[in-house]
Amino acid sequence: MSEEVTTADIALIQRILPHRYPFLLVDRVIDMDGHRSAVGLKNVTMNEPHFQGHFPGKPIMPGVTIIEAMAQTAAVMVGSALDMADKHMLVYFMSIDKAKFRRMVVPGDQLLMKMETLRGKPGGKIWKFGGVATVGGEMAAEAEFTAMMDTSAAHV
Repeated sequence: MSEEVTTADIALIQRILPHRYPFLLVDRVIDMDGHRSAVGLKNVTMNEPHFQGHFPGKPIMPGVTIIEAMAQTAAVMVGSALDMADKHMLVYFMSIDKAKFRRMVVPGDQLLMKMETLRGKPGGKIWKFGGVATVGGEMAAEAEFTAMMDTSAAHV
Protein backbone atom coordinates (compact mmCIF):
# COMPACT_ATOMS: atom_id res chain seq x y z
CA MET A 1 0.00 0.00 0.00
CA SER A 2 2.42 2.65 -1.16
CA GLU A 3 -0.32 5.21 -1.89
CA GLU A 4 -2.23 6.78 0.99
CA VAL A 5 -5.34 4.74 1.63
CA THR A 6 -8.48 6.70 2.56
CA THR A 7 -10.92 3.80 3.09
CA ALA A 8 -10.76 0.24 4.37
CA ASP A 9 -13.30 -2.42 3.48
CA ILE A 10 -13.73 -5.59 5.55
CA ALA A 11 -11.03 -7.42 3.55
CA LEU A 12 -8.40 -4.77 4.37
CA ILE A 13 -9.61 -4.51 7.97
CA GLN A 14 -9.01 -8.25 8.41
CA ARG A 15 -5.52 -7.89 6.93
CA ILE A 16 -4.70 -5.23 9.56
CA LEU A 17 -6.55 -6.42 12.67
CA PRO A 18 -6.21 -9.90 14.20
CA HIS A 19 -9.83 -9.77 15.47
CA ARG A 20 -12.40 -12.18 14.04
CA TYR A 21 -16.04 -13.00 14.73
CA PRO A 22 -17.49 -12.45 17.26
CA PHE A 23 -15.05 -9.70 18.25
CA LEU A 24 -14.44 -7.89 14.98
CA LEU A 25 -16.52 -4.77 15.65
CA VAL A 26 -15.88 -2.47 12.67
CA ASP A 27 -17.31 -3.12 9.19
CA ARG A 28 -15.71 -0.29 7.21
CA VAL A 29 -13.40 2.66 7.79
CA ILE A 30 -13.84 5.79 5.66
CA ASP A 31 -12.37 9.27 5.46
CA MET A 32 -8.94 8.20 6.72
CA ASP A 33 -6.46 11.07 6.85
CA GLY A 34 -3.21 9.16 7.26
CA HIS A 35 -2.68 8.40 10.95
CA ARG A 36 -4.53 11.59 11.99
CA SER A 37 -8.26 10.80 11.76
CA ALA A 38 -10.80 8.34 10.44
CA VAL A 39 -14.46 7.39 10.58
CA GLY A 40 -15.49 3.80 11.31
CA LEU A 41 -18.84 2.17 10.59
CA LYS A 42 -20.42 -0.66 12.56
CA ASN A 43 -23.75 -2.10 11.49
CA VAL A 44 -25.39 -3.37 14.67
CA THR A 45 -27.36 -6.59 14.13
CA MET A 46 -29.44 -8.80 16.41
CA ASN A 47 -27.36 -11.88 15.60
CA GLU A 48 -24.38 -10.58 17.62
CA PRO A 49 -23.74 -12.87 20.60
CA HIS A 50 -23.73 -10.18 23.32
CA PHE A 51 -27.41 -9.46 22.66
CA GLN A 52 -28.36 -12.91 23.99
CA GLY A 53 -27.56 -11.78 27.53
CA HIS A 54 -27.41 -7.97 27.32
CA PHE A 55 -30.37 -7.90 27.85
CA PRO A 56 -32.97 -10.60 27.11
CA GLY A 57 -36.01 -8.82 25.68
CA LYS A 58 -34.19 -5.46 25.44
CA PRO A 59 -31.00 -5.85 23.41
CA ILE A 60 -28.47 -3.06 24.08
CA MET A 61 -24.88 -3.01 22.78
CA PRO A 62 -22.58 -3.00 25.83
CA GLY A 63 -20.63 0.21 26.34
CA VAL A 64 -17.34 -1.71 26.46
CA THR A 65 -17.98 -3.08 22.97
CA ILE A 66 -18.69 0.44 21.69
CA ILE A 67 -15.31 1.56 23.09
CA GLU A 68 -13.69 -1.53 21.54
CA ALA A 69 -15.23 -0.69 18.15
CA MET A 70 -13.80 2.82 18.47
CA ALA A 71 -10.38 1.37 19.30
CA GLN A 72 -10.54 -0.99 16.34
CA THR A 73 -11.32 1.97 14.08
CA ALA A 74 -8.23 3.78 15.40
CA ALA A 75 -6.10 0.64 14.93
CA VAL A 76 -7.23 0.27 11.31
CA MET A 77 -6.42 3.95 10.69
CA VAL A 78 -2.90 3.68 12.10
CA GLY A 79 -2.31 0.21 10.67
CA SER A 80 -3.28 1.41 7.22
CA ALA A 81 -1.13 4.55 7.46
CA LEU A 82 1.88 2.51 8.64
CA ASP A 83 1.39 -0.15 5.93
CA MET A 84 0.74 -2.91 8.50
CA ALA A 85 -1.55 -5.10 6.36
CA ASP A 86 -0.50 -8.75 6.69
CA LYS A 87 2.16 -7.85 9.27
CA HIS A 88 0.46 -9.20 12.41
CA MET A 89 0.08 -5.97 14.34
CA LEU A 90 -1.42 -6.23 17.82
CA VAL A 91 -2.80 -3.32 19.82
CA TYR A 92 -3.22 -3.32 23.59
CA PHE A 93 -5.30 -0.93 25.70
CA MET A 94 -3.26 0.95 28.29
CA SER A 95 -5.96 3.30 29.57
CA ILE A 96 -9.49 4.47 28.86
CA ASP A 97 -10.40 7.99 29.98
CA LYS A 98 -13.35 10.35 29.80
CA ALA A 99 -15.72 7.57 28.68
CA LYS A 100 -19.32 8.72 28.60
CA PHE A 101 -22.41 6.99 27.28
CA ARG A 102 -25.35 9.09 26.11
CA ARG A 103 -27.61 6.89 24.00
CA MET A 104 -28.43 3.20 23.83
CA VAL A 105 -27.16 1.39 20.73
CA VAL A 106 -29.56 -1.31 19.57
CA PRO A 107 -29.93 -3.76 16.68
CA GLY A 108 -30.67 -1.92 13.45
CA ASP A 109 -28.48 1.06 14.37
CA GLN A 110 -25.41 2.08 12.40
CA LEU A 111 -22.66 3.23 14.73
CA LEU A 112 -20.47 5.96 13.25
CA MET A 113 -17.15 6.35 15.08
CA LYS A 114 -15.17 9.55 14.46
CA MET A 115 -11.65 9.02 15.73
CA GLU A 116 -8.60 11.25 15.89
CA THR A 117 -5.05 10.80 17.04
CA LEU A 118 -4.27 12.95 20.05
CA ARG A 119 -0.69 11.75 20.48
CA GLY A 120 1.51 9.36 18.53
CA LYS A 121 3.70 9.27 15.48
CA PRO A 122 4.93 6.72 12.97
CA GLY A 123 7.61 4.60 14.62
CA GLY A 124 6.18 5.23 18.09
CA LYS A 125 4.66 2.47 20.20
CA ILE A 126 2.35 4.52 22.44
CA TRP A 127 -0.62 6.33 20.89
CA LYS A 128 -3.53 8.28 22.35
CA PHE A 129 -6.86 8.61 20.56
CA GLY A 130 -10.09 10.47 21.13
CA GLY A 131 -13.41 9.91 19.53
CA VAL A 132 -17.16 10.10 19.45
CA ALA A 133 -19.59 7.36 18.42
CA THR A 134 -22.94 8.48 17.06
CA VAL A 135 -26.15 6.94 15.76
CA GLY A 136 -28.19 9.05 13.37
CA GLY A 137 -26.26 12.16 14.39
CA GLU A 138 -26.96 11.61 18.09
CA MET A 139 -24.00 10.97 20.43
CA ALA A 140 -23.95 7.43 21.78
CA ALA A 141 -20.50 7.46 23.41
CA GLU A 142 -17.27 9.36 23.65
CA ALA A 143 -13.88 8.41 25.06
CA GLU A 144 -10.15 8.90 25.00
CA PHE A 145 -7.81 5.95 25.24
CA THR A 146 -4.15 5.12 25.13
CA ALA A 147 -2.88 2.04 23.34
CA MET A 148 0.41 0.32 22.65
CA MET A 149 1.06 -0.78 19.07
CA ASP A 150 3.04 -4.02 18.88
CA THR A 151 4.31 -4.09 15.33
CA SER A 152 6.85 -6.87 15.81
CA ALA A 153 6.14 -9.92 13.69
CA ALA A 154 7.52 -12.17 16.45
CA HIS A 155 4.06 -13.32 17.57
CA VAL A 156 3.14 -14.89 14.22
